Amino acid sequence: MTEGKFCQYCAQSRRCRQVWRQLGHIKGPSVAFGVVAAFLLPLLVFIISLAVFEKVLAEGQNINQLQTAISFLLAVLVTSIYVMIIKRNFI
Repeated sequence: MTEGKFCQYCAQSRRCRQVWRQLGHIKGPSVAFGVVAAFLLPLLVFIISLAVFEKVLAEGQNINQLQTAISFLLAVLVTSIYVMIIKRNFI
């Protein structure tokens, strides 16, 4: 069903089109940086910090059984700190 046929039977079609037209012409600052900082960068921070902690712990002491768990917890800690900093500065 095309948009025209769908809207043809709607009682609110005129009002709906007006609202969508107004929303399309809103001018404001770009939210791209905030979206990247809130969603993409925490994932990257977690993955990079997990890799770094895995490498550092592998070169350090011989704790093979706990190495993955410790690396994961440290990566979660670093990511949590990052999220708190972003939340404080941008929200």
